[in-house]
Amino acid sequence: MKALDHEGINLALLSIPLWEVTKDGKSVKRSYDFADFNSAFGFMVRSALKAEEIDHHPDWRNIFNVVDVVLTTHDVKGITEKDIQLARFMDLVYN
Repeated sequence: MKALDHEGINLALLSIPLWEVTKDGKSVKRSYDFADFNSAFGFMVRSALKAEEIDHHPDWRNIFNVVDVVLTTHDVKGITEKDIQLARFMDLVYN
């Protein structure tokens, strides 16, 4: 697996418009706001099951009703299709 180039990242962002590329260009990030802690935690559980399924795990944190997510592929030090795939899934779960 190799990192997406600048053009590939921009194209991929069209399918995950609420995500943004980090300043270093090696990750995508998004913050999710929920009604309460239980909703936020439920989102994390569903996302964790998908992450295990595709063997790709997020860097994230949860503070009460907010989940902040950063996705990167550490092996290639950049953004890959796996990051985009997991971001799309998370957006589907959220919506």
